[in-house]
Amino acid sequence: MMRYAAVKSIFGTFLTLIVVVGLSGPAAAQFVGKDKKSIEDIVRQYLLDNPEIIAEAIENLRNRERLAQEQARHHALQTSAARIYNNPLTPEHGNPKGDAVVVEFFDYQCGYCKRVFPTFMNVLKSDKNVRVIWKELPILGPVSRIAARAAMASDRQDKYFEYHVALMQLRGRLTEKRIMETAKSVGIDMKRLIKDMAAPEIDQYLDETLELAQSLGINGTPAFLFGDRLVPGAIDEAQMRNLIAAARKPKS
Repeated sequence: MMRYAAVKSIFGTFLTLIVVVGLSGPAAAQFVGKDKKSIEDIVRQYLLDNPEIIAEAIENLRNRERLAQEQARHHALQTSAARIYNNPLTPEHGNPKGDAVVVEFFDYQCGYCKRVFPTFMNVLKSDKNVRVIWKELPILGPVSRIAARAAMASDRQDKYFEYHVALMQLRGRLTEKRIMETAKSVGIDMKRLIKDMAAPEIDQYLDETLELAQSLGINGTPAFLFGDRLVPGAIDEAQMRNLIAAARKPKS
């Protein structure tokens, strides 16, 4: 493999070419015709002789982007801790004093969210020392937003968890009618639910959660936070248990 010094060298050559090509007016006169063609030939031949430099340069760029994303996420976690962990509107489950905290960003129309849900419930059933924070992230269309508003409103009747479970267990296409029928099936006062769904603070909360997710680099559901580690996708039970163990606060 070519070393980083070689990468810098080839990028220096590229930079020279870019400058030459970008010149205009009198300055371009010294880099026209044969001189310009010579530089282009040198760059082209170098790449033909060393094609691995392209892959290495791309990998280097990806590593830099990954590091930048991790640094941005760490900063966002620090500056948004109150919104993540202490927002009074955010529904919670499990042990409020648990030594491990798991945050899930999800959408009720997300098939992967529904796939990982039984796994998550199995873990929580056997581990009574986990605090769960549910973050509604309705990104899959208007019906997702309706479901999220209904779930948030159900929390005002202390029915969030029952309703959340029922919605996650629904199969097939989600509709507004099914959302409301499911609410009724778990004993929610429908008149109050409809009224509470219109509360402006619920819409504001959902908008803020979307902004929060974007700041953390979340671009799909489900996405989990285990301590300060972001894990996207429907992970399996062993992975989840290991991540929870790693996120546990050390015993004093």
